Amino acid sequence: MNKKGTLAILIGPSGSGKGTLIKQLLQDENETFLSVSATTRAPRPGEVDKVNYYFVSKDEFEQMIAEDALLEHACYCENYYGTPKAPVFERLERGEHVLLEIEMQGARQVKKAYPDAVSIFIMPPSIEELRRRLTGRGTETAEVIEKRMAAAVGEIEYAKECDCVVVNDDVIRAANEIAEILNRYTKQ
Repeated sequence: MNKKGTLAILIGPSGSGKGTLIKQLLQDENETFLSVSATTRAPRPGEVDKVNYYFVSKDEFEQMIAEDALLEHACYCENYYGTPKAPVFERLERGEHVLLEIEMQGARQVKKAYPDAVSIFIMPPSIEELRRRLTGRGTETAEVIEKRMAAAVGEIEYAKECDCVVVNDDVIRAANEIAEILNRYTKQ
């Protein structure tokens, strides 16, 4: 019997370093795949369609919902985000680990539909560091940063519902911790 990959849900406030950790994991782990989400938000500078996200219109996203083509979906800061089902299950069947970088609403949907998924909360070292990271991006207005900071307070509360919590105070250490979690949850 072939081993199945682990479906890992990476959750954490914007600015917690999920993207940086994912880059490190993909560099270090050969059998790890990042699920590309669909979103209705505009691309940030340097983001590429079908690489960073599937950038779609609101109408296209609502069609995906109607066709049950998403593993989960949520509305966050006035934009839709969701995970296309097909690529996730194809990779898991091949024994690859699949990482989902999603918000709390979507994580709850995935855990309900796929209880074997492991939820990993990425905790920033401090609220002050979180604000510094968001501001340092230089990609969002002060108003959006304040919305994200306000949302972070509620998101941090979700950590206690997750299977694991990883503090992102050192990228290499935190990525290694996530890799250990993925291997621990792998099904035979």
